[in-house]
Amino acid sequence: MVPVRWVRVTAWANLVGNLLIIATGGAVRLTASGLGCDNWPLCTSTSLVPGIDQGVHGIIEFGNRLMSPVLGILAVAALVAVWRFRRTRRDLWAHAWIILAGVVVQGVIGGVVVLTRLSVSTVGVHYVISAALVGVAASFVVRAYRAPGPRQRAVPRWVVVVTHVASLLLVLVVLGGVLTTQNGPHSGDDEVIRDSSAWGALVHVHAWLGYALAAALVVLLVGGLAVRARRYALAAGLLILTIAVQIAVGIAQANLGIPPLLVGIHMVLAGVMVALGVLLVDATRRPATGPRDPG
Repeated sequence: MVPVRWVRVTAWANLVGNLLIIATGGAVRLTASGLGCDNWPLCTSTSLVPGIDQGVHGIIEFGNRLMSPVLGILAVAALVAVWRFRRTRRDLWAHAWIILAGVVVQGVIGGVVVLTRLSVSTVGVHYVISAALVGVAASFVVRAYRAPGPRQRAVPRWVVVVTHVASLLLVLVVLGGVLTTQNGPHSGDDEVIRDSSAWGALVHVHAWLGYALAAALVVLLVGGLAVRARRYALAAGLLILTIAVQIAVGIAQANLGIPPLLVGIHMVLAGVMVALGVLLVDATRRPATGPRDPG
């Protein structure tokens, strides 16, 4: 059976929430508020909440910390929503548990980031897990609209193969963006200085990976349209549009001196790209009751 509306609502809420925490986490980094609360799990050594001494940076960091319990509540709500389907829709049950576990792990890693004084490796892992949670939440949304049962290819085999190549490129683009950003000028705190000797090279590698992904997606869009796979073509088109905006933002960043607002937009759009990438992969298949596969 197709899950009730409440499952879909909680699935969407988890997707939006995990995209939102990318924005709030980006705000922490881009306003140099990473150590606004210099302790964990308390904000300071004696207080859960920031005081006057922590100023605006403390408020921004604490606001981001408050997102963790919000996401935890959303994940629990998803578990409650899929409880009645836990035997018939084990995929939804597993997704809800993965999201909840990811939120818990992310909260702990956030603490490690603070306790290691914004260590470059922990900051990178922090974002990667957020991006992964967006992917899981996007899969949760897609599956919440899907009836159980066997599925078959909706596009030719070569499109499926190129789709997986594009998926790998998308992962590399995101990882390249993480490496580029964490070695750039926005470390998360004015007193934390990064070794930016490799930053210039990383910028170019990240950009060329983005161009390769865009080219692969154009091929996939043409392929989807050629075989009249409308859902697949729509997913490819949305991802192309998003990456086009992302490339424009990246070029603007490079020419305007890496302004924080554009960096934040770039980070959130990367999360959106991950979600759309999940949609694209899912669109390579459809219910087996449909017409025979082309190709």
